[in-house]
Amino acid sequence: MAIKFQYNKTSLQQLEKNLKMRQRTLPIIKNKETALRLEVKLSKEEAEALEEKLQKQIGGYESMYALWGEFDTSLVSLKDVKIDTKKIAGVTVPILVNIELEVKPFGLFSAPKWYFDGINLLQGLAKTAVEREFVLAKLDLLDHARRKTTQKVNLFEKVQIPGYQEAVRKIKRFMEDEENLSKSSQKILKSLQEARARKEEVEAV
Repeated sequence: MAIKFQYNKTSLQQLEKNLKMRQRTLPIIKNKETALRLEVKLSKEEAEALEEKLQKQIGGYESMYALWGEFDTSLVSLKDVKIDTKKIAGVTVPILVNIELEVKPFGLFSAPKWYFDGINLLQGLAKTAVEREFVLAKLDLLDHARRKTTQKVNLFEKVQIPGYQEAVRKIKRFMEDEENLSKSSQKILKSLQEARARKEEVEAV
C-alpha cells in the first residue's frame, strides 16, 4: 500500500497518529474475529444437528408412506413465526422466538388412529425446517462478517501498519539527514568565518 506523505513534521505527526490508531484497533478487531470464528463454528454445528434431526423426521415420514395417501396434509399449516434480533459479536442476526402451527379440526372418531401420529410428525417436520432456515440465515450473516473482519485484520497487520511504519522511518531518516547536513554546513561556515577572521588579523599586523 503506497502511503502518501511529505518530508515534514506535520506529515510525520499525521502518520504517527494514524499508525497508533491502527495499532490500538488491531487487538480489538482480532478479538472480534476470534469471537465470530467461534460463533460460526457453533452455528455450523447447530445447523448440522438440525439437518440430522430433519433427516430422521423425514425417515419417519417415509416409514408411514403407504398411509400418507389417506392423510389430509392441509390439516397442518404454518400460522405464524415470531422472530427477534440479537447482536452476536457485533453482528445483528435473526433469532427464532416461536413457531405457531395451526391444526384444522377433523373427525376424531371417523379419522384413523394414526392421524394423531401424522399430525405430530408434520408439526415436528415444519418446526425443524423453520429452525434450520433461521440457523442457516444466522450462519450466513456471521460468516460474512467473519470474512470481512479477517480481511480488515490482514489489511491492518500486513499492509497498513507496516506501510505507516516504513513512511515514518523514511521521514525521520530524511529529517535526521537534513539536520546533520545543516550542522555540517554550519560547521563549514563557522570554519570559513574563523579562517577569514584570522586572515584579516594577519593582514592587519
